[in-house]
Amino acid sequence: MAQRGSLDDTTRDMKGSLMRLARLFRPERARIIGVVFLTLVGTIAMLMTPKLLGDATNIVVDGVARDGVDFTKLGNLALFIIGLYALHAVANISGGALARISVQNLGSRLRRDAQEKIDRLPLAYVDQQARGDLLSRVTNDIDNIVQTLMQTLGQTIYAIYMVIGVLSMMFYLSWSLALWSLFVVPIGMFAVAKILKRSKPAFREQWKRTGDVSAIVEQTFTGHDVVAVYGMEADINESFDEANEKLFNAGFRGFFLSMLAQPIMGLVSNLSFVVIAVVGGLQVINGSLSIGGIQAFIQYSRQLNNPVAMIASVANMLQSSAASGERLFDFLDTPDVPADADAALPPFSGGGTIQFENVEFGYEPGKAVIKGLNLDVARGSQVAIVGPTGAGKTTLVNLLMRFYEIDSGSIRIDDVDIREYSRQSLRSRTGMVLQDTWLFDGTIEENIAFGAQTATHDDVVKAAKATGVDHLIRQLPNGYNTHIDDEDGNLSTGEKQLITIARAYLSDPDILILDEATSSVDTRTEMLVQRAMGELRAGRTSFVIAHRLSTIRDADLILVMVDGNVVEQGNHEELMRAGGAYYDLYQAQFTGSQEAE
Repeated sequence: MAQRGSLDDTTRDMKGSLMRLARLFRPERARIIGVVFLTLVGTIAMLMTPKLLGDATNIVVDGVARDGVDFTKLGNLALFIIGLYALHAVANISGGALARISVQNLGSRLRRDAQEKIDRLPLAYVDQQARGDLLSRVTNDIDNIVQTLMQTLGQTIYAIYMVIGVLSMMFYLSWSLALWSLFVVPIGMFAVAKILKRSKPAFREQWKRTGDVSAIVEQTFTGHDVVAVYGMEADINESFDEANEKLFNAGFRGFFLSMLAQPIMGLVSNLSFVVIAVVGGLQVINGSLSIGGIQAFIQYSRQLNNPVAMIASVANMLQSSAASGERLFDFLDTPDVPADADAALPPFSGGGTIQFENVEFGYEPGKAVIKGLNLDVARGSQVAIVGPTGAGKTTLVNLLMRFYEIDSGSIRIDDVDIREYSRQSLRSRTGMVLQDTWLFDGTIEENIAFGAQTATHDDVVKAAKATGVDHLIRQLPNGYNTHIDDEDGNLSTGEKQLITIARAYLSDPDILILDEATSSVDTRTEMLVQRAMGELRAGRTSFVIAHRLSTIRDADLILVMVDGNVVEQGNHEELMRAGGAYYDLYQAQFTGSQEAE
């Protein structure tokens, strides 16, 4: 019973996915109407030919039996039949082209919706999902939907028309023979329906396993260096083989079950042909059906079996499309970031006065990471945040940027709650340099000017000089026009970091956040960056997350965080005199450095 309930749930979900895909065709109504009309024209042309060929046979038979064959009548009929074949071909080609355009437009809209959805996703959702699986949903699953609909849209309409038309013609020629020939069809359809029902869960699992494989490949690619360093290739390959085998098994199971539909319908077709041959032969003998009539009936019988088998095949392919649609719509239906305010953060110079008032936050309900945080940051001051890993340092600035929303309390800029401003307005006045660099596929100049679209070449050069990266850029063959991306092997991690720091410099933010911005650069480069950051921080409110305590000795305020709480705050001298947590961190780091030397 459990299995039946599972199959029923799967059926409902997949039917819902197919219905939703059908509704997405509404903008293509005109083209779909064109497909329906052209398919009808082509179907009528095809339905007329067996009857006309039977008439041609009767002309020959009657002519031989009587006064001779009327070749003029036979020739005109042959030309008319050729014209119908030509009309069928033109209608099919035109209808197929309209169907392809409609499906491609649908695919384009799905990709656009997926891209726009990415921009509206909460950061928490992205953090909790495997990146490879998300990429598979917006690439592999959409491609599967498009390819499946490309093959099935026109075929489905054609098959329905053909079944209705062929049955009508069969009953027109001989209703009794039609009933005899159709006697075995329900048995085949019942068997096919059972098979397709069993194939649905297999297709769902197939596309889920495709996402799992994509996730492993993506992680292996992005972490290739780490995998190689630790010699984990064999373990990664073992994980991949396991996931790949599950994908193979799910795909094979769905394919095998669905492919049973064709042989079953072939068996039904052969049984039907036997019935037609026997019963139809008897009807010809007793004169109730002509030779041309039985010839036409046999052709119609063959034409009936083709669309019936086609419908079974289409139903099979639609199971795969529905499984992909279910995964895609699950992604698209993820709740967006909560509605934003329309107000814009007013312009201010010299940073802003920032207050954290009884701020509580946890990534999971009941597990607070920030607990009752109270903090006053003066305008234009430099705040350094230190503490052990997991203390909540990065979480604090993520809350300030509204990457996550606080559970309770408030964060205020110049006495106004930041939730009263739009996220875009807040972030546009904030510059952020992360420990992990991100460069997009483009030139160095385009990467530095990212977020400052009105910046000129001179502005870019000025930012590069201020952050100490100009001389490195000029050593490259194409200078500022050098093409790079995030995986570029020609740039060191430190050089990439300098480019992102230049990007932040060029954006001229009011509030600056540096999250371990100098952790990936060497000592000499760090000195250049520190000098540039000193100029950049001048007159701005800035937050610096740092593990190297020597780099934040001049901070106006140092926050020491432990388990989501600010346990100490003050400047370097005050905290050293207090002999508390900061003193212990500083001494441990300084002693460690001395011992290393």
